[in-house]
Amino acid sequence: MAQSSGAAGLLRRQLKYMQTAKDLPGISCGLVNDNVFEWEVMLMISDDCKYYGGGNFRCILTFPPNYPLLPPSLTFKSPIPFHPNIYPSGLLCISILHPPEDDQYGYESAAERWSPVQTPETILLSVISLLHSPNDESPANVEAARLWREEKEGSKEFKRLCRKAVRESLGED
Repeated sequence: MAQSSGAAGLLRRQLKYMQTAKDLPGISCGLVNDNVFEWEVMLMISDDCKYYGGGNFRCILTFPPNYPLLPPSLTFKSPIPFHPNIYPSGLLCISILHPPEDDQYGYESAAERWSPVQTPETILLSVISLLHSPNDESPANVEAARLWREEKEGSKEFKRLCRKAVRESLGED
């Protein structure tokens, strides 16, 4: 219980920082049902992002009771961006949110995985970076990764599906 209350105090401080920081444009955070372990996040993607620019994507960031020893999870809510690193369920797959242990498949080094030095700020900035530049090496959404690779060869289907998600995020379509 003491660990959970320590995590709650840390999360309150981190949320307060996220809500008052002037250098985090495009990120808005608040609590879900007054629960400090569950944050609602809005990512407002800048227009310079080739595929998701102008989109407003809602996510839930869920922290475990033993945070920061273990990572939170981030799940995109409707509309879910069409992206190689986002499962169709909306769950984000990114190395820094994987538990701090050896990767049984050998794709990630321990240095790429969760570390207690990560914060909600670094997590969300990494998510925005991933929207700018998907990682198709070990995809959560195989179809999105396939289309992303084809996009590099001139196909426009990936971009079309991304822009559709952006329009849906804005209440259009």
